[in-house]
Amino acid sequence: MVNGTRAHAEALREEAAAVLAPMGLRLAEEKTRVVHIDEGFDFLSFTIRRMRKRGTSKQYVYTFPSRKAIQAIKDKISAKTYRSTRNLDPDGLIQGINRTLAGSPGANYHRHGVSKAVFSAIDHHAWGRIMRWLRQKYKQGNSRLGMPALRRRFCVRGTWQFAANGVRFTGASAVPVTRYRYRGSSIPTPWAPQPVPATS
Repeated sequence: MVNGTRAHAEALREEAAAVLAPMGLRLAEEKTRVVHIDEGFDFLSFTIRRMRKRGTSKQYVYTFPSRKAIQAIKDKISAKTYRSTRNLDPDGLIQGINRTLAGSPGANYHRHGVSKAVFSAIDHHAWGRIMRWLRQKYKQGNSRLGMPALRRRFCVRGTWQFAANGVRFTGASAVPVTRYRYRGSSIPTPWAPQPVPATS
């Protein structure tokens, strides 16, 4: 990151390329872009972008799951609820989806970003896929999903949940979001100014 103009950033990019060249390395053109922090950029499945905090005039740099990462998780849930998986028992399906949502690069990986609303959206997608999977498997409407084969469907905080044989759909929202605290000024680096020794 550069506290300056685009020209400063591009000059630094060329400088970095010159350092890498003797080691036989090069910057990939398709993965190396110069962007403004207000435009944002994707890095390691996160989008990093400066935005105005809701209800204020102050701006902060936010880190949240990238659209590509969110779509990848949704695609995995869709794959687990294809018609080819209807031979599974409901508890096996729910357990597999829980593991996918909580695993990496799922909620556990993204829990340190601004992810609460994203987790809820992913859970909504998963809930709908499970509902359709059950309706197709048992050829029933919503009103009969409490049949013995599913064991039960119950309400938690106003949201209907699925459970079968002791396995409950928990979703990504079950993973608590724990934001990182800023520690940039306290992390030692080789470039930190060294104290001048006292002379007598």
